[in-house]
Amino acid sequence: MSISPAKSFKDLIVWQKSHQLVLLIYQYSELFPQKEMFGLTSQLREVIISVLANIAEGFKKKGKADKMRFLNIAPGLLEESRYDLILANNLKYGNSDLIIEKLEEVSKLMNAYLKAILNSVS
Repeated sequence: MSISPAKSFKDLIVWQKSHQLVLLIYQYSELFPQKEMFGLTSQLREVIISVLANIAEGFKKKGKADKMRFLNIAPGLLEESRYDLILANNLKYGNSDLIIEKLEEVSKLMNAYLKAILNSVS
């Protein structure tokens, strides 16, 4: 059984799982105090959306080096999001443990995707 190549970034499992994570983070951050609207709420949402934006932009790049330039940004953004979730948890804005588990899943998928591209022929 062969797997057909992705035609769109939306076909990538790492993007699909990342999108699910974005939706969870939006729901979670709805619970943050109003005073955080332009602070942690905005920060967390902007960073996690940037993960997906880099996956999408990297997908369309032709050369391996160009792809990697965008995709290498995503793991750092995921770690930044992890800290934001830990902070929100510590500030008692809600329990972020489940979201951090999902973030870990996305992080592993991202690392596998990066490795696959590095090991690809083209």
